[in-house]
Amino acid sequence: MEFRDLKQQYQLHKTEIDNAIQNVLTKVNFIQGKQVAALEEVLAEYVGVKHCVTCANGTDALQLALMTWDIGSGDAVFVPDFTFFSSGEVVPLVGATPIFVDIDEDTYNISPQSLEQAIQYVLEKTNLNPRVIVAVDLFGQPADFEQIRKIAARYGLLILEDGAQGFGGRIGTKKACSFGDISTTSFFPAKPLGCYGDGGAVFTENDAWADLIRSYRVHGKGMDKYDNVRIGMNSRLDTIQAAVLLEKIKFFDEEIEKCNQVTEEYTKGLQDVVKVPVVKEGFVSSWAQYTVCFQNNKEREQVIKLLKEQNIPTAVYYRKPMHMQEAFRKYQYRGLEYKVTEKVCERCLSLPMHPYLNTAQIRKVTEHILKSKEVMQ
Repeated sequence: MEFRDLKQQYQLHKTEIDNAIQNVLTKVNFIQGKQVAALEEVLAEYVGVKHCVTCANGTDALQLALMTWDIGSGDAVFVPDFTFFSSGEVVPLVGATPIFVDIDEDTYNISPQSLEQAIQYVLEKTNLNPRVIVAVDLFGQPADFEQIRKIAARYGLLILEDGAQGFGGRIGTKKACSFGDISTTSFFPAKPLGCYGDGGAVFTENDAWADLIRSYRVHGKGMDKYDNVRIGMNSRLDTIQAAVLLEKIKFFDEEIEKCNQVTEEYTKGLQDVVKVPVVKEGFVSSWAQYTVCFQNNKEREQVIKLLKEQNIPTAVYYRKPMHMQEAFRKYQYRGLEYKVTEKVCERCLSLPMHPYLNTAQIRKVTEHILKSKEVMQ
């Protein structure tokens, strides 16, 4: 059983993907080939925003957004305490200060209540200038942007949507990567829409910001790559990855629909045994992960062990809160609490999740979790 079955996905679409890659090899247009511009147009239309600018990876996408807003020394950027490291890593990279925020216990996304408390703390207890909210669409479900937008408006903050795990999710008919003032995603292979290497994209409605992002991603270029008008970075999506994504976007929505069917089966089998994922009413998840929570760490580790004996892969996202990472030691602030994050880090476990899981495989996972619980009782 695969945790994320990219092998089967490739076999099902092998001819189309191979032909797309071969076309790039034949024409030798490896950098900024026409497929890159074509992909940006397709992705912008899919998300429903004016501009999509591709780049080398999802981390660069976040950094490009902060650079575009001139975020730097003295600025506070609010980041969920329960997320992948890069969501916070980019903040010190531009010279700003990350302020970590506790999460909602049901969705694992940033808690609007804790966010407002963190903003008040910064205003009252520090000399930092609150500037940006990084709202992560964790595990596939968009954050609570209705409440986040109200808070951002109240304090004059910008919203950076980190849709690395949420691409393809939506709230009503509005899709992930359209909720931020700038939004980003990742095309890392295991993401909902993944390429065959690294890749990322930035989305915005703002013409001026889009122009700046295009400049920053290619060494701060002006009229051409030898006219450098600002300090930038080297962050281009290569043409082969664009070609792969152009093929995979064609069956992407079908895969999301299948993942939601897999989720229904998982939840039916596990809802009386463990804490299963909660998707808010009106929200649709793209299911980057299917994550459950156990009573404690001991129970989780025992389940991991028993599932491994049955060749069932699992993963823990994430064992350590952001505020406890050694790299962020100097950004720890007394007075901010992370009770939910700390509890979830001790208890969460992600199960195999992809559109090619069949009923027998899902039943195998759920039955062995049930058995492991019985053994521990």
